[in-house]
Amino acid sequence: MTDTAPAGPLAGLRVLDISTVVAAPFAATLLADYGADVVKAELPGEGDGLRTFPPFKEGKSLWWKVANRGKRFIELDLRTPEGADLFRRMLPDMDVVIENFRPGTLERWGLGPDDLLKINPSLVLLRVTGFGQTGPAANRPGFARLFEAMSGLTYMTGEPDRAPMHAGHPMGDSIGGVFGALAVTTALLSVRSDPEKRGQVVDLSLTEAMFRLLDFQTIGYDQLGKVVERTGNRNQYSAPADVYPTQDGRYISLAGSTQATFRNNLRAIGREDLLSDPRFAGNAQRVENVEAIDAIFRAWFAAHTQDHAIARFREAGGTLAPILSIDQIFEDPQFQAREAIVPVPDDDFGEVKMQAVVPRFSRTPARPGRAAGALGRDTEAVLRPYRAAPDPARQD
Repeated sequence: MTDTAPAGPLAGLRVLDISTVVAAPFAATLLADYGADVVKAELPGEGDGLRTFPPFKEGKSLWWKVANRGKRFIELDLRTPEGADLFRRMLPDMDVVIENFRPGTLERWGLGPDDLLKINPSLVLLRVTGFGQTGPAANRPGFARLFEAMSGLTYMTGEPDRAPMHAGHPMGDSIGGVFGALAVTTALLSVRSDPEKRGQVVDLSLTEAMFRLLDFQTIGYDQLGKVVERTGNRNQYSAPADVYPTQDGRYISLAGSTQATFRNNLRAIGREDLLSDPRFAGNAQRVENVEAIDAIFRAWFAAHTQDHAIARFREAGGTLAPILSIDQIFEDPQFQAREAIVPVPDDDFGEVKMQAVVPRFSRTPARPGRAAGALGRDTEAVLRPYRAAPDPARQD
């Protein structure tokens, strides 16, 4: 077990994470957040490449500590006969295996899905790749920027007269991890309801996960031939909705497409007279006349501080939010009231702060486990019972 017994709705679930870097390990970390006992296997002496990613403190990757929190850490080389034997011996005790090798890699090692399901017929195997297990791109290397670019998201992000933009964080990896965790829990429900308790293989393409998020773009192109272009921070589907600088050099994000929210936003800036303007009669008209309505709000924000704008809109029931930096998030009353940032025990620094578990569970509350630890920290404790166990693949 981990240093403290896992808490959460997935307590008792056993997961073996043999994946690396961000997307697939994040899926495993979410399962750990929800209470699963997750064992992370890494190459001896090398470890997961994410251990080398900044930011660092005293030579330790802080990204690593949160990205793999709540897990146990073992060194295991599946490429060797000894490592493969240990892996097979662990399988009967596992509910889930998560991997993100190039397609065909596990098969070359004699550890393909058919081999694993023969040892444990109830196993759920999550296979995470940039482009999926099949198709002409299957064996291409996958990185967040590549599948963000191919999904269509990057094309529609940025200013209209400039190059497409990526976000400042590999969102494609994080989103893929969420899809992975969802897929695992869905597959486990299938195992539970199946009279024969049969497991299955889950083929997760990170490109397809990003593509799925874009929702109506596909049907829009299919039915209307419409290609969504870049509009900067301006919302293409409602108006006014944009990012506005305030008098004190800070920023506000404004939203709201319904007539009620538009009325409240006008009340906040003292322009309820615009309700009778036919150009702004409904959201469709406001989108058509976006330049005019946007200029009115932009001028108002430029003449007031961020704090004043927030107070006015809050009083009027308007719909805006300040664009917060991480230092402001630490001080924000809503984040504080929700305890969205929590202390987590850490082997190197005693205690570090991280995001709380999302979402909240009323009957089976979950908490973050210990911050990710050193390479091989739990090897002996985890593998000791399996070293003398027979290899199930070699039994009659």
